[in-house]
Amino acid sequence: MSFQTEQKTAVILGLIMFSAFSVFPQSKTRQHKLSAAKPVTARSIAVLTEPQAAVWIDDLRRGTTDDNGQLKIERVGGGGKKLRVRAFGFEEKTQILSAQLNREVKVELRKTTDAAELAFQQAEDLRESGSEAARPKAAELYRQALKAKPNYPAALIGLARVLGDLHETEEALAVIAAARKLRPVFPEASTVEGRIYRANSDSDDAVKSFQRAIREAGNLEPEAHTGLALAFQDRSETEKAAVEFKLAIAQLDETEPIIYKLAGDNYAQMQRPKDALAYYEKYLQLAPNDREAAAYRSIIEQLKKQKSGETLELMPQ
Repeated sequence: MSFQTEQKTAVILGLIMFSAFSVFPQSKTRQHKLSAAKPVTARSIAVLTEPQAAVWIDDLRRGTTDDNGQLKIERVGGGGKKLRVRAFGFEEKTQILSAQLNREVKVELRKTTDAAELAFQQAEDLRESGSEAARPKAAELYRQALKAKPNYPAALIGLARVLGDLHETEEALAVIAAARKLRPVFPEASTVEGRIYRANSDSDDAVKSFQRAIREAGNLEPEAHTGLALAFQDRSETEKAAVEFKLAIAQLDETEPIIYKLAGDNYAQMQRPKDALAYYEKYLQLAPNDREAAAYRSIIEQLKKQKSGETLELMPQ
């Protein structure tokens, strides 16, 4: 990426201030460093199932199987973890990984003709595509799923996410309330509620919702920790934000490179360029071809040129 001198400086400094939302007991995890994201007993596994199937471990999306139905997953810990697999036209399946954690894990899926499940799967694919144009159709499909199966918590949460993206705030919050009636303790519902509040510049209610999600999940809710970090940033509470970013990173196991970028932005805002540099470099290590990678390489060069103790000049907010 090439910039004229003044344009380059403005873009770099602007990116440092940019943050966007796209996820343990406090006494111990506050001390986590960048390396905390790597489980001590981690190993790799290959999930064997249907082609183009989405795979989660402990509700963290780990990727999609290839055309042969295989997905290799790095850094998977010991037994007791929950493996969830979903492929279009098949029933979603959840199973527990064995303590031995075999190198190959076969997941056999059963075909389904359930109207609610099929509509939900189509809605999820559209929502996860990230296309703004697809959001109204996704909302329609979620509603179809709920018409076929009114007591469908996952469809309610999916609909709430899309409505939040469409800025249909009141309806989105009503859907969250309906989901809580089905499942009173529902960390994802609280997390989505927090996102909706934050999108509407209500950082106080966003903080309350994210904190509720974390309590409901027993602290293991990286999306909520990330949302809480950004909400604290909105309130210029950057020290608190730094703690939450570290917790999110420790739980995400390097599956979301953007978190390192956001954490780096927070340290840049705190005038701690050395810390910002460490997180930016980790972000580029994990996502060298990201669309903002070139701009952040320029940021890193700027940080490296700074003298020891020199503060980072940021654009006025």
